[in-house]
Amino acid sequence: MRLVSFRRSDGTASFGLIEGDRIKDCGAALAGRYADLRAVLAADALPELAAAKGPVLAMDAVEMLSPVPNPDKILCIGLNYLSHIKETGREKPKYPSIFTRYPSSVLGHEARLIRPRASEKFDYEGELAVIIGKPGRHIPEAEAWDHIAGYACFNDGSIRDYQVHTSQFWPGKSFDDTGSMGPWIVTPDEIADIGAARLETRVNGQKVQDTLINDLAITIPEIIAYCSTVTRLLPGDIIATGTPGGVGRFREPPLYLKAGDVCEVEIAGVGLLRNGVIDEA
Repeated sequence: MRLVSFRRSDGTASFGLIEGDRIKDCGAALAGRYADLRAVLAADALPELAAAKGPVLAMDAVEMLSPVPNPDKILCIGLNYLSHIKETGREKPKYPSIFTRYPSSVLGHEARLIRPRASEKFDYEGELAVIIGKPGRHIPEAEAWDHIAGYACFNDGSIRDYQVHTSQFWPGKSFDDTGSMGPWIVTPDEIADIGAARLETRVNGQKVQDTLINDLAITIPEIIAYCSTVTRLLPGDIIATGTPGGVGRFREPPLYLKAGDVCEVEIAGVGLLRNGVIDEA
């Protein structure tokens, strides 16, 4: 299944399923039971979602939102692809480097990312997002896959100068409307081996990142086990698993996003996340 959150043309938020090139508006049928997609995941109600009746909408007739617009937490893993670790001149980490983003910093597919007035160093980071479906604490690595509701593309848009003001990444990673996720969540049954999937990031059609997911330095089960040791993972929680080499900061010359640019993150079998860029008003 491909799970989506969106805003109807009348401005109300809803959720549903992708069917071909259209959206089944399941929120119309399930509004009395589930407020949003996060509530569906928390209730383990995907079979009910699949069986729900609802109007079928054209994708261009709605505003796509981040598939989980209101997660309890967004955990991001830094320096987690071997190619990115190499370009930064660092050693392979023993433990995951974790920072957080706020939901207000993450938009949906086709939304326009905002380059803030405070900086001209707005960088892209194509990533795989893992969405938690089954809650858990102290999750063993061997059971980690059972806690995954699905996968999405993620752009961890980064304001590089603010990121390095101190040793804490958070300021550069949580500017409002600088990141994105989508276009939907793909459930694990749709993907035989997520590690074999290829991730590409393109800026104005130019390929700038290209890797297999299995280039991760710390694997998805290791990340889930580590994070769940610290905090209870909840349905709808998002883990952005890291970005590969090729980010704008380390290119010669540096490649930063500006108004008018279009950034695409595509993961085979998952989808294509596309966002234009505008300047903050």
